[in-house]
Amino acid sequence: MTEQPAPAVRQLRLVVEAADYEAAVAFFRDALGLPEHAAFSGEGDARVVILDAGRATLEIANPAQKRMIDEVEVGRQVAPRIRVAFEVDDARATTARLVAAGANEIAPPTRTPWQSLNSRLDAPADLQITVFQELRTPEERTGADGFGTGRDSDG
Repeated sequence: MTEQPAPAVRQLRLVVEAADYEAAVAFFRDALGLPEHAAFSGEGDARVVILDAGRATLEIANPAQKRMIDEVEVGRQVAPRIRVAFEVDDARATTARLVAAGANEIAPPTRTPWQSLNSRLDAPADLQITVFQELRTPEERTGADGFGTGRDSDG
């Protein structure tokens, strides 16, 4: 068995400017429940909080996939070029909690063809987010039609 090289990237950090900093922190830290990892302040009221969002992935979709996801989750094209998705244990309860905390529900929790329960929300800091709950294990998904890796088609 050959040893895999160490990853070149250690962390994905998404940096978002929020005009209403307090509302964004209250929403993502307090309502969504992202633990505060660190916070810093500087001159001129400069402030930043780094929230732990668990494991990070970068999902790259072509335009057809982006359109298809919008159709499945919302029923129409609504997503901006960048959308942030959070995996949670209970999509229905999390969606209700986030709406109560000020998010605008674009689409309620909807079962997708890939067997997740996804809702779409407009959140503070001008972010459109998806809250999703996986309904199948990774092993169950691996054997399903349409699942694999990009490398699967390389030959």
